[in-house]
Amino acid sequence: MPRRVAVVIETSGSTDVPKRVMLGTDALLSSAAASTVALDGAGQWLLALPAHYIAGVQVLVRSIVAQTTPVVLPVGHFDPAAFQAGAERLAEPLRYTSLVPAQLARLVAEADGDRRLLAVLRRFTGILVGGQATPAGLLARAADLDLRVVRTYGSSETAGGCVYDGLPIGDTEVRAVDGQLEISGSVLAEGYLGDPELTRERFRQVRGVRWYRTGDLGEVDPATGLVRVLGRQDNVIISGGEKVSLDAVERVVRSLPGLAEAVAVAADDDRWGQVPVVVVPSPAVPSLHPPLALGPEPLDRVRAATGAVLGPAARPARLVFVASIPLLASGKPDRQELGRLAGAAKK
Repeated sequence: MPRRVAVVIETSGSTDVPKRVMLGTDALLSSAAASTVALDGAGQWLLALPAHYIAGVQVLVRSIVAQTTPVVLPVGHFDPAAFQAGAERLAEPLRYTSLVPAQLARLVAEADGDRRLLAVLRRFTGILVGGQATPAGLLARAADLDLRVVRTYGSSETAGGCVYDGLPIGDTEVRAVDGQLEISGSVLAEGYLGDPELTRERFRQVRGVRWYRTGDLGEVDPATGLVRVLGRQDNVIISGGEKVSLDAVERVVRSLPGLAEAVAVAADDDRWGQVPVVVVPSPAVPSLHPPLALGPEPLDRVRAATGAVLGPAARPARLVFVASIPLLASGKPDRQELGRLAGAAKK
């Protein structure tokens, strides 16, 4: 391990085997400094994410840089009441927190009928949300409640969020090469612990500039520099000979009423090879073994909407109801477990 490495962060492993990312002190501090400038000032943080993931680590680093004491929520299941109690302990003028979309959704739903929680949320100078795509409907609801939400994009390999609301922060540069996003700047990791081959594959020198190949599909507007993330390169399936982005399917489905938390996964199919399957959380559904596949009427609506936007191959084969979406410790959907549930619903 290089002596300049400060921490080793294990990635969430939501879609593949977790990797151990080596981050240097300079990268962590560069990220914290860029965040401070982008947010218009240092402040006090509420830690609502696990401290062993990069978003949690950065809350601690930003607190050290700001010389403020973070408020740390209890480890375990996210509880809006505990979040509110922790937020009420923040004493600095500028207040921040970092969340994943599922946490923001819980808070927004509770705040609709809880004036005290709403007042606490409105006192945040910035509510950073990242780790995965945030549904447009959720962002709209948060805006209607006058919450200052900042969409972030980044990864452990970039010391956390390095793109805020679509624009790179600090000295970060983003480009698209053959449809894949690449990132350069002082926030880049040293590489992967114990895996020099993967390090060489993902971190490349191009004319003296070091670039990280993200594995994310996306585009960068040449005029404004606005970054648009389209989905994971490894979250594309071949269905009937056609490429289908499960992230694109998910975006369309989540735009439909009542399906804002739906997750699209792949399932094997004897005819098409693989097909999209949409897993839908529903508090009204008890824990089912196997999970419950929905009837034709709601599926027809979803298939019609998805097919109209993405083409026939992207139409989901099934909708599956579960009591709740299984999550990793990072707050991201456990897509491997969701794939198992989607397969179980067919049997």
